[in-house]
Amino acid sequence: MWAWEEEELEECRTLLLYVSLHVNVSDRWVWMPDPFEGYSIRGSYHLLITKDIPLADPATSLIWHNQVSLKVSIFAWRLLRDGLPTKSNLVHRGVIPSEASTCVSDCGFVETTHHLFLSCITYSSLWPLVRHWLGIIGVDSNVIADHFLQFVHLTSGGKAKRSFLQLIWLLCVWVLWNERNYKLFNNVVTLIPRLLDKVKYMSLVWMKAKKAAFRFDTDRWCSSPFQCLGIT
Repeated sequence: MWAWEEEELEECRTLLLYVSLHVNVSDRWVWMPDPFEGYSIRGSYHLLITKDIPLADPATSLIWHNQVSLKVSIFAWRLLRDGLPTKSNLVHRGVIPSEASTCVSDCGFVETTHHLFLSCITYSSLWPLVRHWLGIIGVDSNVIADHFLQFVHLTSGGKAKRSFLQLIWLLCVWVLWNERNYKLFNNVVTLIPRLLDKVKYMSLVWMKAKKAAFRFDTDRWCSSPFQCLGIT
């Protein structure tokens, strides 16, 4: 099986974790702004004109990037809303028992979104390695959205640098989630330094995919990505 096929299979498995079948209960569409009365033209109009609608948070606008695939942006959108099928969320939905809620890294803590990406002694150790690779200094926020914003604005660089850091953050959470799934479904463990190598390689692939003139080799990219991009 090709690597991309394995990745797609893991995604399908993850999506199916949301499914909880109930006997004698029919599926139905739900209009979330009004789940009881359902969708209506009047209700939609009121939703559009009301002043109580909260503005989109700044982190949400950062999930869209022209060099990041749609599935990764959608993944990030779910991540920022704590909508991923982490074990704690699956327990909350009644999909798995509470005793099965511990992190796949075997650290002993409950696998919440915050824990998996920001505080797990195993997976969160990717962030300082990435910062060291990029040659930037920073600390990690303990809130996913704040972590995203802070990472993008770690330096005082211009738009090009912020765009690249935005891409790197999206790539890192994507790599961490897939690593979590490999461990959960296939019992495959990848050392964190190897995950850093994956971030380096995949970031080069993503950059080349949308820029035909981007011709830097892997060694040069891995040693100095900002220099390759002409960013100071």
